[in-house]
Amino acid sequence: MFYHLFHYLDRAFDVPGAGMFNYISFRTMLSFITALLVATLLGRHIIDFLRRKQIGETIRDLGLDGQMQKKGTPTMGGIIIIIAILAPTLFFANLTNIYIILMLITTLWLGLTGGIDDYIKVFKKNKDGLKGRYKIVGQVGLGLIVGFTMIYSPDIVIRENQEVMNVDQRVAGAEYTRENIKSAQTTIPFVKNNNLHYSAIFKSWSKNATVYGWILFVLVTIFIVTAVSNSSNLTDGIDGLAAGSSAVIGVALGILAYVSGNVNYSGFLNIMYIPGAGELLVFAGAFIGATIGFLWYNAYPAQVFMGDTGSLTIGGIIGVFAILVRKELLLPILCGVFLVESLSVIIQTAYFKITKRKYGTGRRIFKMTPVHHHFQTKGGAVANVFWDKPHEQIPESKITVRFWIIGIILAVLAIITLKIR
Repeated sequence: MFYHLFHYLDRAFDVPGAGMFNYISFRTMLSFITALLVATLLGRHIIDFLRRKQIGETIRDLGLDGQMQKKGTPTMGGIIIIIAILAPTLFFANLTNIYIILMLITTLWLGLTGGIDDYIKVFKKNKDGLKGRYKIVGQVGLGLIVGFTMIYSPDIVIRENQEVMNVDQRVAGAEYTRENIKSAQTTIPFVKNNNLHYSAIFKSWSKNATVYGWILFVLVTIFIVTAVSNSSNLTDGIDGLAAGSSAVIGVALGILAYVSGNVNYSGFLNIMYIPGAGELLVFAGAFIGATIGFLWYNAYPAQVFMGDTGSLTIGGIIGVFAILVRKELLLPILCGVFLVESLSVIIQTAYFKITKRKYGTGRRIFKMTPVHHHFQTKGGAVANVFWDKPHEQIPESKITVRFWIIGIILAVLAIITLKIR
């Protein structure tokens, strides 16, 4: 909104200062500050409203310290995050940019899906919420929208990078094809030629490799949207964990978007150049500001929970954002905390079923999953499987901070993979 207004004032009337809105860095700072202020100032009123309407969290007694004290804490606080993302994005982003449009659709789509789930839990008193198959339908639907838009939109293109060698036969940078191309490519870490064509998988045995490549790309998109949004939902189990981890991931994604959308930096790093992707930095600024602002109230002890309204949304945003900047294969590193949380549930469930069939009684690897609950419990069962010495119970706030630190390390690693080959 303001971007288009000041862009017009700059071109038509040469208004002093209006040209500042042409700079992505300037608009990103405004977006971050606005999101932070909206989340902290408006958040207080939203929490009071949720409390008056008795929209509180239903807590199952898992025997964890301080758990039952959280009963009745306002939930659906993800509304704060969504508003704090949408407002600055609408104000400061280029709303004709296809990448911004897709991120706005993602935010609203999964916000609505998560909101319906929370509504059923809170108002219908159904603790199971929205049935799993309907959540999957929503996530798959979003994956199809993103995937097919990337196939058919003329605005989503890349310029493929080619290494340039200096006189010493060392890589000096990259040069790009003169024309933008439509290609199902992504960045693959730790490989010298770091572009992966999805169609290359099928070239040896099919003449329709390009078509199959795009089909695989859409399937990967659906899988990532579903997996990351559900992983974020599992991570949202203790105060501040999901929001803080997401803010760290948002910083890394913003950096990846900026270097991918800037021909100079992408050339220096020898990665594909994605015209228009730099605009995503404005959205990233809003996302980071919104999650940090939400932490003002969600940090231990939490005054509000984000609920599925927030957890599904921030997970979906991360997944779609990575796909748009062609860095989805970095997600196992970048979202390592989310990945471990999900794997702990999968491993625990599989091990329990296998041992139940074998011994008649199911056994557990972890005392409790997702894995953050394992560390809240003294003498976790993992000690009985791998070693004899049980671990000590760790306070909730310390678990959160330690997971944040791990997330920061993984985010840095994900970024430097662009040069580690």
